[in-house]
Amino acid sequence: MSTLQGMALETPGWTASRIAERLAEAADVLDRLPAAKLPGLYSLLPFPPDTSTCDGARVTPAAPSPEAIDRMDEVLGWLLWLEPEERQLVWLRAEGLPWKWITRRLGMGRTTAWQRWSTALLKIAVRLDAAAEQNRPDIKPLNRCGVSVLERG
Repeated sequence: MSTLQGMALETPGWTASRIAERLAEAADVLDRLPAAKLPGLYSLLPFPPDTSTCDGARVTPAAPSPEAIDRMDEVLGWLLWLEPEERQLVWLRAEGLPWKWITRRLGMGRTTAWQRWSTALLKIAVRLDAAAEQNRPDIKPLNRCGVSVLERG
């Protein structure tokens, strides 16, 4: 049983586990994007030594699909809703780093790190659910951001 299963929000929308999965996917996509090359700089080696197998074949990760890159862009926008410390914690976890390493790097206990990570995921989920609620077609006009009486005209 996952530790995030109990953190689902009341609504059937976004959950902390879905947010964590999307963050992990975004970290993976970002890792698989080709490295930016500066013009004029090149290597005379046929391949980097650490990405080859014993038979000399080059190992490269598969390029991400355009849809995966679009989802990554969306997820990176979500990180802007968090405080810088939360952003760093969430991204380190999305990259798959173990809690032991994260807690050493950030200088906090494991329980505190997990609580702050969970809170950050729920912040994102609440914001996404609120945006989805505002865009529902069956929402009552009183709940929408309405036009004032003077602007109607």
